[in-house]
Amino acid sequence: MSNSTRVLVVEDDAALRDAMCDTIQYAGYRVLSASNGEEALWCLKRERVDLIVSDVQMDVMDGNTLLREAKALRPELPFVLVTAYGSIENAVKAMQEGAADYLLKPFEAEVLLEMVSRLARPPEVASDGMVAEDPKTRQLCELARRVAATQATVLISGESGTGKEVIARYIHRHSPRAEKPFLAINCAAIPETMLESMLFGYEKGAYTGAHQSRAGKFEQANGGTLLLDEVSEMDLGLQAKLLRVLQEKEVERLGGNTLISLDVRVLATTNRNLREEVASGRFREDLFYRLNVFPIHLLPLRQRPGDILRLAKTMLRRYSPDQPISFTASAEQRLLKHCWNGNVRELENCVQRAAIMASGCQIAEADICFEDVLPEDLCQKAAASNGAQLLDGDLKAREKQLIVDALNAVNGCRKDAAERLGISPRTLRYKLARLKEQGVAIPATG
Repeated sequence: MSNSTRVLVVEDDAALRDAMCDTIQYAGYRVLSASNGEEALWCLKRERVDLIVSDVQMDVMDGNTLLREAKALRPELPFVLVTAYGSIENAVKAMQEGAADYLLKPFEAEVLLEMVSRLARPPEVASDGMVAEDPKTRQLCELARRVAATQATVLISGESGTGKEVIARYIHRHSPRAEKPFLAINCAAIPETMLESMLFGYEKGAYTGAHQSRAGKFEQANGGTLLLDEVSEMDLGLQAKLLRVLQEKEVERLGGNTLISLDVRVLATTNRNLREEVASGRFREDLFYRLNVFPIHLLPLRQRPGDILRLAKTMLRRYSPDQPISFTASAEQRLLKHCWNGNVRELENCVQRAAIMASGCQIAEADICFEDVLPEDLCQKAAASNGAQLLDGDLKAREKQLIVDALNAVNGCRKDAAERLGISPRTLRYKLARLKEQGVAIPATG
């Protein structure tokens, strides 16, 4: 099953470009390619792109220039720089210029796919990006729509995977700032030493490697909305500086002496109880009250069951855009009975697995897999296809033997073994990692 997410690969080495494209495409993504920055910009202006993976060293517009040009066109677009000339300084510079991540050659295909999976986001299917079938969710959307019309700072809390950023984008889209930039920065994913300069910007010469002045996220989002994702992970020193920016509505770049006025609406998310964080001394009380002007709490998926099927069907259209596919009644019941401790993120993983495992235009109950275990009927199909006999014992033991037998039958080739088993190469890699942890001898690639 194909994914509607589009990845643009920019690389002047034709062999490497083809290898990267094949790797990403085989994982189910749609791939566009360009041999230099100019071609990439032309493509970006004419095609929908959800992620750019670009080499740095190219004769016709290098990757750093492409990064700046792409961010000018699409500030929210994730951008990964790939280089053989990497260093800590180059990584810092790239991320300060807006890169989402940094990949150093040579790299394994698994590393590339992990980065693509983490950063690429398929387009929203619904016009407003929200699924609100459950009455509790509809009530939350009404609250979000009301606060969207104001300039109030919003603190969005909830368990991991509940869709906090989706709500934030919903608020922005329904606000008077909808036509202005929406920028998000993950405070948990960026090293403390980099986060300050990325938020507030810096002047040329502010530190070693600062060869030119850069605007921070606050400046870039001027007139629009800035999302501070997982704000609770910010250290106390930076919290104090953030508080001042929010109070004074102005920012001073690192190494600068000029105050820059701001017109930015701030939204923040957290998966922690900030009142408890304040009580423990890990979060500033004054910053908490500055952010907690209008709190919105997202319920976990298990407490809004009315959204489950609608969300699952919406996700299914993402993973099977080229042919209609649906859930059987029994599959729907299986989805409704699950507790979904991983929330929407777990549901999406489950739907993607089901789309991979399904045969035909319907997803059966047996295709719904909540754990890292092949459904029994899939095991039976795989065993029948190569004439093997199912072993006695539990399902996990049979699965292990089927995987080992499939690898032996194809001289260790992971791709061929995945096809033989009827699963994706990515699923197979995950299962092999689990088997290695259990001490299972894995046939080597021939």
